[in-house]
Parts: sequence; structure tokens; C-alpha cells
Amino acid sequence: MKKVFFASLFGILLFVNNSCVKNEVCKNKSVDSERASIAGYASANGIAGTEHSSGVCYQIINAGSGPTPTGSSTVSVKYSGKLLNGSIFDNQTATAVSVNLGQVIQGWKIGLPLIQKGGKIKLIIPSSLGYGCNGFGTVPANSILYFEIDLIDVN
Repeated sequence: MKKVFFASLFGILLFVNNSCVKNEVCKNKSVDSERASIAGYASANGIAGTEHSSGVCYQIINAGSGPTPTGSSTVSVKYSGKLLNGSIFDNQTATAVSVNLGQVIQGWKIGLPLIQKGGKIKLIIPSSLGYGCNGFGTVPANSILYFEIDLIDVN
């Protein structure tokens, strides 16, 4: 009888706990709240960045000379993605990968059209224009992201 009681109590507590978690609202950090962290990272890492109206900080290393990607373009890129603590969360520098710009994070949709085919750009992306309050894979929630991207081709 005690086992049934404790099992039922555990089940109720688990249900109540999970119900509370499901009702919590994910809230992205504002770009303004991350501006100082972005500027500090840029300064500490020698990035002479320009701030886009969205809050993305970018430095064009090479503007390129081919076509400019649009929101519907498929691009071939080589890139490295880091958190501001230096942890690499994605590294595709050996072989180019193709991605549709309509299916990437907002920071890439903003940054890649700033260069042309053959260009290279550094992006510091506010968390709300990256993976936001949900995070993704090994990227924690509300993480500012740093990318170095070589735009190999635009289709």
C-alpha cells in the first residue's frame, strides 16, 4: 500500500513539475542588453566592427566580387562558429557546405548579404538573432555568437 501511495505521489509531483516547466515562457534578451558584451568582445579580439541597424556587429575582411546572396539564395560557405568564451560549437572550414539562406539564423540572413561571392566576413550576432532563449545543440540559451564566414558560392 505504501508503494502505491509513494508511486502515485511521485507521479503527481512529476506531472506538476513538468506542467510548470511547460508554462514558462522563453524570453529572448534584448540587443541593447548585449551591446556592451558585443563591443567588449570585438575590442578584445581586434575586430574593427560596424554595427548593423539590427545589432549585428560585422567586419568585412574581403567584400568579394561576385553575386550578392538574397534571402532565397543557396550559398556555399566555409565557417567557424564560437561562443564568446572561445568554445567552438561548429566548424566547417575543411569543405564548403551548402545552405539555403531562408533556413539559417537571422544573423546570417543579415550578415551574408553584406558581402559577395568570394567574400569573407566576421559576425558577432546578438542572441536574439541567433538561437535565442532556446539555445541549440551545444549552444546555451541566450548566447551571443561569433562567426567567421567565407562565402564560396551563391546560387
